[in-house]
Amino acid sequence: MGIFEAVVLGAVQGLTEFLPVSSSGHLVLFQKIIGVSEPALFFDTLLHCGTLAAVFLVLRRDIWALIKKPVQPLTLYLIIGTIPTVIVGLLFKDFIEEAFAEGAFLGYAFIFTALALFSAEYLSGLPGRERRDGDINGLDALIIGVLQAVAIMPAVSRSGLTLSGALSRRLERGFAARFSFLLAIPAILGALVLQIHDLAAGQGGVPIETLPVIAGTLTAALVGIVSVSLMLKLVREHSLRGFGIYTAVLGILVLADQHLSRLFF
Repeated sequence: MGIFEAVVLGAVQGLTEFLPVSSSGHLVLFQKIIGVSEPALFFDTLLHCGTLAAVFLVLRRDIWALIKKPVQPLTLYLIIGTIPTVIVGLLFKDFIEEAFAEGAFLGYAFIFTALALFSAEYLSGLPGRERRDGDINGLDALIIGVLQAVAIMPAVSRSGLTLSGALSRRLERGFAARFSFLLAIPAILGALVLQIHDLAAGQGGVPIETLPVIAGTLTAALVGIVSVSLMLKLVREHSLRGFGIYTAVLGILVLADQHLSRLFF
């Protein structure tokens, strides 16, 4: 992989990580398009570290509040929301890595993300009281966490599913976005730890050159800062249906390529 390809993938990661369109799915798709053959899941995790830096910067007040007062309900709910991802990640690690490499489920996963977004907007629009900022309970956190675990699969949007879970539970839209992005922190860190363990055990596959990794990660971080700020505003003020239409159309196009034209798959 050259620096140019790494920068392209970093920009894709930074832009799509916080939009509910699946950054992992777009990375797999672009890797197929530009012919990148390096270990997809490991490089994907490194790019996620770049966008993790963006989360820390944009949500620094929320994170600092958790650091100053770690024993609080929000900490417990983040732990509850993380547990399903840990379980699925450990039990199905090999299957997930294979799915990332092959991209076989890409089209179906994009469409699944679209259905989740449409369903969440429908449920959140039903008559009833929207809950106040920060009004979350253990069941909410567990539901959102289970959806995040499902989103380990490529092209199933992590932010899309966690936002869908939060909105379907009638959580306030601004808080739903902040909780979704805070929940990304332990998920990304956990994925990185697993990948580092594999590298130490000599299971990392083809090595990736240092400069492309640095270039891609920095690009992901810089673009991610803009993306997360934009998404926090979009979730508060606009519907997610437009993203649902985009992922549905993209899923249909991927399926058409997989089963008909076979240009990239």
